[in-house]
Amino acid sequence: MKADILTIFPGFFCGPLDHGITRRASEMGLVEIQVHDLRQFTHDKHRTVDDRPFGGGEGMVLKPEPLFECLDSLQLAPREDRVAGRVKQSVILLSAQGQRFSQKMAAELAGLERMVLICGRYEGVDERVADFLADRELSIGDYVLSGGEMGAAVIVEAVTRLLPGAVGNEASTRQESFTADIDRDSAGPNSTCGSGGLLDYPHYTRPAEFRGIPVPEVLMNGNHEEIRRWRRQRALEKTLRNRPDLLDGAALSEADRILLARITNDRN
Repeated sequence: MKADILTIFPGFFCGPLDHGITRRASEMGLVEIQVHDLRQFTHDKHRTVDDRPFGGGEGMVLKPEPLFECLDSLQLAPREDRVAGRVKQSVILLSAQGQRFSQKMAAELAGLERMVLICGRYEGVDERVADFLADRELSIGDYVLSGGEMGAAVIVEAVTRLLPGAVGNEASTRQESFTADIDRDSAGPNSTCGSGGLLDYPHYTRPAEFRGIPVPEVLMNGNHEEIRRWRRQRALEKTLRNRPDLLDGAALSEADRILLARITNDRN
């Protein structure tokens, strides 16, 4: 995969993408990340990338010219082909007004050959960028940041770790929080269970007792079926406590629903 990032602060990405999985995936040739400085696509001596909006208002808005010219230089397929899915490319505008990014979207983007991330800035971006340049708008959460650089780094990390070969044990990415398209019965004798759209179950490691706090006994007895049941119960409990909204879209079995009812009754 190739990931292009369009920004007025290219130096921002020297840190977040130079470590961990993104660095390893780049070194392995699984992903090519290229950062483009929008100021290189301006034509005045001040390298102006923003201006005040028509109609008045506070703040500055990113101008369309540098963004359109930068994208032209990337030689992507036409927008109508990208939107229709005839090519595995996508141009994404990072915006507080965008659709909220999710693990499902990360998996979708991981199937692309190329994604372009446009980092919005200041009070926004000229609307012609959203209407005629970008294929979609994404936001990493219901809050406002000064620009899209943080969001771009988050999306690159989330997508890169789903590329085949990026994570040493690929099965681990199917058992994480928010991963819904999993057959829970496929875990087999390894004593794990897929999240099925729930939050992940708790994890423990050595020592077996730390500062008087022991690891749950069920994890030590070697009974894989009991461990799976325990982990599923804890995942349901944690999801009900921290993110009950996820339960509406989770893959729940009849046993899960009975267990949830029991947990709810115990809490009441």
